[in-house]
Parts: sequence; C-alpha cells; structure tokens
Amino acid sequence: MANIKFGTDGWRAIVGEDFNKENVATVTKAIGKYVYDNFGAEKKILIGYDPRNMAKEFSTQTAEILSALGFEVLYSNKIIPTPVLAFNAKFLDACAIMFTASHNPPEYLGIKFIPDYAGPATSDITDELVANLGIEPENFSNGKIIEYDFSPAYFEHIKSLIDFDAIRKLKSKIIFDGLYAASIGYFDEILRTENIPFESLHMYHDINFGGGMPEPKPKYLQELISKVKEYDRAVGFANDGDSDRFGVINEKGEYVSPNEIIAMLLIHLKKHKNYQGALVKTVGASLLLNKTAEKLGVEVIETAVGFKHVGEAMRKFNPIIGGEESGGLSIQGHIPEKDGILANLLIPEAMAYSGKTLCEMQKDLYDFVGCHFYNDRIDKHLHNTEEIKPILEEYRTKKEIGAFRVKNIDTKDGVKLYFDDDASWILVRPSGTEPLLRIYFESDSLDKIEQLKNYLR
Repeated sequence: MANIKFGTDGWRAIVGEDFNKENVATVTKAIGKYVYDNFGAEKKILIGYDPRNMAKEFSTQTAEILSALGFEVLYSNKIIPTPVLAFNAKFLDACAIMFTASHNPPEYLGIKFIPDYAGPATSDITDELVANLGIEPENFSNGKIIEYDFSPAYFEHIKSLIDFDAIRKLKSKIIFDGLYAASIGYFDEILRTENIPFESLHMYHDINFGGGMPEPKPKYLQELISKVKEYDRAVGFANDGDSDRFGVINEKGEYVSPNEIIAMLLIHLKKHKNYQGALVKTVGASLLLNKTAEKLGVEVIETAVGFKHVGEAMRKFNPIIGGEESGGLSIQGHIPEKDGILANLLIPEAMAYSGKTLCEMQKDLYDFVGCHFYNDRIDKHLHNTEEIKPILEEYRTKKEIGAFRVKNIDTKDGVKLYFDDDASWILVRPSGTEPLLRIYFESDSLDKIEQLKNYLR
C-alpha cells in the first residue's frame, strides 16, 4: 500500500503509479467502513466521475466493491461535476464519492469523499478514513448498483436560486468555454433549457484537456478571451476539470479575479436579493472583501485556506456567501461546497439586476470600497520539511519588514502579518504536500508589493 494522504480536497495521485487498483480498493474499503460505522448499512453511497483518464474504470471498481460489501450504490450514468454530485448527497441523504483531480494536470486522478452534508470532508473525517486504511471490512448484506441521473434534482434546485427571467433580458452575449471538462452538458444545458442564447467552444470531453490544464486561468483561456474580444459586449465563462471552480472574462477580454467576483456577488445578493448574514473568506483572500463587507455592514468570518474550512464555517454560520481566492464559492441556500456552475450563473444575474456591464460593475466595486488592491505570490522551495517550522517561528516574532511595521499577526494558517498602513499584508504558509512555503502579498500599490518582495528575497 502506498503512502495515501488525504489533503484539503481528498486523495490525489498519478494514474498508473500510486493511483492503481490496489490503492483504490484500499481507499474504497476505508470509506465503506467509515460509512457503515457512522451511518449503518442503510446509508446509500453515490458515485460520480469527471472526464479524466480511467475515472470511469476506477469508479466502476469502487461501485462493485461497495455493493459487494452490502451498500446500495447509485452510480452516475454520465460524467458529472463535483457540485452536482455533492448537492445530491444532501438531497438524497447519502454519502458520495467523486473521482476527480479537479484542476491538477491530466495524469492525475483522485478520490474525494463527500459526507451527507454535501461539503468537503473535514479533518476529523479524513483522519478516520486514514485510520481505516488497510482494514478489511466484513460483508454485511447483499448490495446493488443502480445507474442514476443526478442532474434533474440539481437543475431544479438551481432554478430556485437563479432569476433566469432577468438573465434572459441581458444585453451582453454569453460565451461558454467547456474547456473539455465536466461542466459540458450542465452549464450549457441549463442555459439551453432556460432559452438563454450563448456561444460555446471546446465542447467535448478530452482526457488531455486539449493539451492544456483543466484550470480556468488566463493562460488556458486564450481562445475564450479572443472570442470575447470579437464582440462589442460579451462575457466569457469557464470551469475547471470538475466544475467546482470558475473563471470569468469581462467585456475587454480581461480575467476577473475571484476576489472581485466574490465582492461583486456579495453586493448583489445583499442589495438586490436582500440576503442576510455574514461573509466567509479564507485568510489568503483579499482585503477587498473585508472593505466591501464593512461598507455593507456585513460581518466577516475568516478561515484557514481550503474550502473544507469555508464549508465548515458555512454550515455553522449560514452566511450570504463563502469564497476563496482560488476560484471557489457558494451561497446561502445552496450547499457548503464550491460550485463553479452556480458562480457563473450568478454573474449574468448580477449584471441583469444592475443593468450594467461587468466592466462597469468592477468600476462600481472599486468606487464603492474607495481603493484598489494588488496581489502576488512567491513559492519558496526548501530542502526538506524540517526547515518550515523555524521559518514560521521567525515570522511570528517579526516587528517590521523593511519600512513596514507589523500591526497584527494571525496564525490560523501559517503566519499572516498585517502592516500599519491598513492596506498591506503578507501570508507565509506551508504547502502541506511538499517542502515549500507559499508567500502571499497584498497591498494598495504595486510599488509596496515590490518593496516587500525585494526585502524578502
């Protein structure tokens, strides 16, 4: 058995190496034991898979193992996005297993366990799964596998959250980049069903994701950007490999950061749809969100980096919106799991309610908060993980960095130093999977970021 580790979003490894039949069987049995021990034999288990190489084959193996143990398994009859499977876990009061490696390179595959609350498994759950590894569970009855279409219930729920009548009146053209990923047949199908016109590209599943990465970042959205620029008034949308993250392109062909999207949607949900509650964000997300929330009179709840922490806070506090800087969000009334399909539908809804283009909404956002924020990140590779602790200890005692005086220190995830200009901070946190420190920077000026980076170099 390989060294199987559950990170912030499940276990991932390279297909044909650590991700093999033996290890998949080991993880499957550990999940089966967890479900039986905590919920009993009657708990259904849902299984889905994204377009990755061998995802269908390995998910079939898992379905057969779990049904042999005695579980009733509802197996997706087609490729499915993670948020669609997660919603059905809650809707059907079941646990779920998703075969995906999200935005990782094409050679990777992963197993993500989704409990019946429909969010990422928390650390206590993954700890129990790890403790179960290598234990051979006993068969308790005769199970079965039922092929199942999980999309109708999800589509119906989305109708309760999104005002499609408003979107139909939108003057901007919608362009959807399927990016060869799991959202094909879901995001486009919702628009088609609701009679919302759109154009699309890369609308077929490809295990190699067109030779790029299944990540909705500018580097991999160049064709979408070019397509948007062909029109006077068009916006572009894409998702990552399993559709839990979003990517948005404005009318100028510019990538709109997740921080900006979360801030604009917070304003939209609060002002236009009268949502009440807090904002949940990670410690790595922008002060733009804090400033926006402050202007709206909304409380901010900050978590460690990773949507499992955001999702846990969403279950506890029922906020208006929860989001992270890497492109994941969910809203009140939905599930405590990031949903890139929902995010991409909320943007045209917000545009329609405001009667403005996305570029105009961005300008309004910065006028509203009164300043801009800029972000950057450096990855510092170390020789070994033993070097991490003393570096973090050093930063915990910092009083100043160059000309920047430390005002507050936050240690919920690595070490975050807030400076006395009330507009700048750095976050130093370990990778969690390799000897690497990620150093995040934010300030209200690019010059300040360069000063900080130069000092740290």
